Amino acid sequence: MQRRIAALLGADPESPAEVERVAPLVVITTTGDRVQDRRLLEIGGKGLFTKEIEEALAEGRIDCAVHSMKDMPALLPDGLCIAAVPEREDPRDAFLSRGVARLEDLPQGARLGTASLRRQAQSLNRRPDLDVQMLRGNVDTRLAKLAAGEADAILLAYAGLRRLGLGDRAKGLIDPKAAPPAPGQGALAIETREADRDRPWVAGLVCETTTLCVAAERGALTALEGSCKTPVGAHAWLEGGLLHLIVEALSPDGRLKFRHTGAAEIPRLADPTVAARDLGLSLGAAVKDEAGDAIVL
Repeated sequence: MQRRIAALLGADPESPAEVERVAPLVVITTTGDRVQDRRLLEIGGKGLFTKEIEEALAEGRIDCAVHSMKDMPALLPDGLCIAAVPEREDPRDAFLSRGVARLEDLPQGARLGTASLRRQAQSLNRRPDLDVQMLRGNVDTRLAKLAAGEADAILLAYAGLRRLGLGDRAKGLIDPKAAPPAPGQGALAIETREADRDRPWVAGLVCETTTLCVAAERGALTALEGSCKTPVGAHAWLEGGLLHLIVEALSPDGRLKFRHTGAAEIPRLADPTVAARDLGLSLGAAVKDEAGDAIVL
């Protein structure tokens, strides 16, 4: 992404020195990165992956931030915005194990490692016998724990594996229509100050299809007041001229599942992201009305 931004600003993307001069990379370690021994819900939620970065953005120490969209809270700080959503990677969850290729093939009582409440709930809904273990850390750390036998299987975002060149480590992929991933999974969020959202280089990063799908999924997240304490999945796609959306929420133990689906036409003249977000808000509200407090940890 650094090379792409630099190219949009006029730099030669094949010249590392010029890329660094035009769009210098600033690495910021967040609280979510540092604390690896507890679930996010125990230390403040997914906003801990963005807090320090957004402070740097608001103070002018950086000009844009590149986030994993699924880590973005439903509400952003005043003065900041998601200015662009580039083309999405594969949104599916990846199943990794030391043997079998599917969750269904794990032995009775197998240990499944994940730090995601959504993945925990969806897995227990399919396999209530599983022993779900809290497993945090970066991808390499989790793969090492799997290899060391600390879990019989783990679930990771396939997009993250692919970006690291580790896509072949997945034994299988979870059907996103059967078990919707986190809203925005596989997509990146380019966050800027509101005043910078219409700059030409920002417009060059936008993927219209991904923007629509993510708008619908995050609309559902907003309606459900989604957080690390609410197992929420959403998956949107364009087909036959319509934007389709599946929204799912579960009780944390996986026993109860609430699911609504719908589709909407995308207007050509008005802002299509409004229609996409409205679809997500509508389906998310329907799930919330049906589920009540059953989906909150």
